[in-house]
Amino acid sequence: MKCPFCQHEETQVLDTRVSEEGDSIRRRRRCIQCDKRFTTFERIELAMPVIVKKNGSRTDFDPLKLRASLMLALRKRPVSVEALDEALQRIKEKLLSSGEREVLSGHVGELVMRELKRLDKIAYIRFASVYKSFEDVAEFQNMIEEFSGPPPGRRK
Repeated sequence: MKCPFCQHEETQVLDTRVSEEGDSIRRRRRCIQCDKRFTTFERIELAMPVIVKKNGSRTDFDPLKLRASLMLALRKRPVSVEALDEALQRIKEKLLSSGEREVLSGHVGELVMRELKRLDKIAYIRFASVYKSFEDVAEFQNMIEEFSGPPPGRRK
């Protein structure tokens, strides 16, 4: 660690403490050359990947935009805020654990669809109809039939 006063590259750690929250480490240091003391902090740095849109442009991951998208699909549906927060957390964890610095927006859309399918089938169909840009009623009907099973009279 470089000394902030004389830029010497050798310092001695005098004291190390973990923060109360446990999310950082505070170190008290002394410069070997100028004998001045200073404090450094170590924190975990987790960076969400950059989102690559269909047109090739890049944008920072925005958790508020993701939440708004899910809430729009779940509007007037019986899904608790806790369940929504858990779904958001799972999406974020999957993006972080991928280790990728850039992720296609389509991949994020697929993660959202997977979570909505778990939460609420109506919200899933709402989101899918916009996300997949259904061209006609037949595509919409196929999506609904995926959940409803075989039509009545065809059961064994």
